[in-house]
Amino acid sequence: MRLDQPSPIKRALRSVVACLLAPACIALSCAAAFAQDSPRTSAKASAPAPSFEVATIKPHSSGPASMIGLMYTPDGLTGSMVTLTALVTQAYGVLTENQVQGAPDWAKTDRFDIQAKLSEADAAAMHNLNAEETKLRRQQILQAFLADRFHLKVHSDTKQAPVYELVVAKNGPKLKDAASDSSDNLRKGADGKPLTGIMYFLKDKTTAQGYTMTSLTNLLSQPFSGVGRPVLDKTGLTGTYNFTFDWSPSMKIALPGAISGDPGDEGPSIFTALADLGLKLQPSTGPIDVVVIDRVERPSEN
Repeated sequence: MRLDQPSPIKRALRSVVACLLAPACIALSCAAAFAQDSPRTSAKASAPAPSFEVATIKPHSSGPASMIGLMYTPDGLTGSMVTLTALVTQAYGVLTENQVQGAPDWAKTDRFDIQAKLSEADAAAMHNLNAEETKLRRQQILQAFLADRFHLKVHSDTKQAPVYELVVAKNGPKLKDAASDSSDNLRKGADGKPLTGIMYFLKDKTTAQGYTMTSLTNLLSQPFSGVGRPVLDKTGLTGTYNFTFDWSPSMKIALPGAISGDPGDEGPSIFTALADLGLKLQPSTGPIDVVVIDRVERPSEN
């Protein structure tokens, strides 16, 4: 199928890509993968986290969805077709659902719709937090929600698992140093300075601006990249970079009764695209953080 004539399924998948890039939206297991490294969390976010004042959760109906994933709002969150394992990745800050262990089968396949809101006072207090504090507070609130509604109990662990290491290829990287790049096509903020830590997807290209290699490996660890394993940064590149490569996300989400994509309509693989940047992924084994589910129950609908 041609890209200029997308199927309804492909349009739905592209809406997830757009959701992933929206500042307030985290679709499925995206765990803030596209943000730059954040400053250390201050004491304000270490205070006891509030709970949602109102929250409803129910199994997703068989009808179409305008969004797939979890989107934060100023006073709460909205979830559509989310699985429990996807919610756990968000609540505990791991990158992929493969890092959630001990989950029953239904936790990986049953999809839920969620509407939740904070009280007016708690939403106002959240507004005063910086980005890293907000991220931590949202995780704490979601953890409390899962404990309340799913009776979820977990513990953290580290294990050796198959990974990819992102390394510099033989002929060196083909990246622009963001600090010295004066290209006319850079996206700029209201102050006229180039934006940093952003990535946006066009029809068949992906452009990063002011991006670190740590942020790139976080993105590559996401299911939609097609890599299939967590990715560790072994490039030794410590700066921020601008780059564009010929690749666009191929979402692999199992929609009920649907085909996830059209053969031959996915463009170059991420492996080929990285090679054009002078980078490569080499298979290895390494330590990854995991969240182990000790107890969980299906939620009561309301």
